[in-house]
Amino acid sequence: MFVLYNGAVVSGAFLVPYLFFMVIAGMPLFYMELALGQYNREGAAGVWKICPLFKGVGFTVILISLYVGFYYNVIIAWALFYLFSSFSGELPWIHCNNTWNSPNCSDLNSTLLNDTYKTTPALEYFERGVLHLHESSGIDDLGLPRWQLTSCLAVVIVVLYFSLWKGVKTSGKVVWITATMPYVVLTVLLLRGVTLPGAIDGIKAYLSVDFLRLCDAQVWIEAATQICFSLGVGFGVLIAFSSYNKFSNNCYRDAIITSSINSLTSFFSGFVIFSFLGYMSHKHNVALDKVATDGPGLVFIIYPEAIATLPGSSVWAVIFFIMLLTLGIDSAMGGMESVITGLIDEFKFLHKHRELFTLFIVVSTFLISLSCVTNGGIYVFTLLDHFAAGTSILFGVLIEAIGIAWFYGVDRFSDDIQEMIGQRPGLYWRLCWKFVSPCFLLKLAYAITPETEHHLVERGEVRQFTVSIMAAFMCTAEQGRLHKFHG
Repeated sequence: MFVLYNGAVVSGAFLVPYLFFMVIAGMPLFYMELALGQYNREGAAGVWKICPLFKGVGFTVILISLYVGFYYNVIIAWALFYLFSSFSGELPWIHCNNTWNSPNCSDLNSTLLNDTYKTTPALEYFERGVLHLHESSGIDDLGLPRWQLTSCLAVVIVVLYFSLWKGVKTSGKVVWITATMPYVVLTVLLLRGVTLPGAIDGIKAYLSVDFLRLCDAQVWIEAATQICFSLGVGFGVLIAFSSYNKFSNNCYRDAIITSSINSLTSFFSGFVIFSFLGYMSHKHNVALDKVATDGPGLVFIIYPEAIATLPGSSVWAVIFFIMLLTLGIDSAMGGMESVITGLIDEFKFLHKHRELFTLFIVVSTFLISLSCVTNGGIYVFTLLDHFAAGTSILFGVLIEAIGIAWFYGVDRFSDDIQEMIGQRPGLYWRLCWKFVSPCFLLKLAYAITPETEHHLVERGEVRQFTVSIMAAFMCTAEQGRLHKFHG
């Protein structure tokens, strides 16, 4: 959900760069990746047989998806833990009389958010009851994996394996549930949310735009990054799934419809989120920006607290966390499929052993993710969340666009699309691929650099980006061999 990012969402300023970037980069790059995978019938690495110099970009994309899987599955495990906890007469994050609560916990929540020294039951349940963060002194004191979260993580891994082991034959069936269920739940939550006191104020804040915030480069960076997350651009997911399409499938139609539905879904979900944020703002009698938070805090602290105040709170909690589970599993399946398809298509001998290779990938992910379900696991989680797929995604997409538009060539790429669907891309798409999208991504790359290092960019000494760019090219040796198409 794109509106979960930082304080920019509170003024609605996030919507403007999000929609702008969707038009000039999100949709064109989405279309580009669909066509790239469908024409070449390969995963994220194999498609670069058209320009072997850039094959390292494909491996970088696969690596990013793998990194994301290390911590994304943990979020699903948290949601599963909350779901199990919701099957009770009284939700465990309502009161402060539990064994994990501290003396600072207070049920008196009318002005609680203005009190620095008091904490809510929902906050303590997440940090102390679920994560057990108080039992760790820092990242150097992780401790052993918590058996409760480890069990939830194992369940998630098992579900992912049996959703992916046969490829699109199984994942395609699972998606019918995981992709449609959130729409039903979001609609139910919206109908309930708009009836709450303060909900209208929250929605007004969502739709209002503070134009001064548009001068903040961080707002634009987060919008661009979230476009990649919501559309799946830069993760190899689109390339992997489109490689299974029929050669003559209308990928242009798919790109327009899918990206449009994605944006409308994100916009719709904003009404749900801000109706409840407005309610919490009204309930605590504080400004909306005091309620809104980024990261897992909104999903696992603010929302559970809001749900706990509703009549029949356990039912609403079950509904909400079922939605999170379906959303999470759907996204995790895409990321894992990107890794599996990308590597299987590159190393042909793995085709005969897909089930075993899928098992190897998901088990490896599980073992590494165990570090995130320890007492200090949130520290590892935060590191992965901040550095695994933020800036690296933007650079991956940038190099990918440059490789297609400037090295392989827009004209040749347009000919490939015409061969598939019978018509060449219009001038708008070709201009975006060759000029607009790469230039905008380059501008963002410059903006990401700290102000103290801008002079290094001007002199060509871009030390901060050396690792990211080298990661995209370090695997380019021995790339002369072209691969055959899938049957």
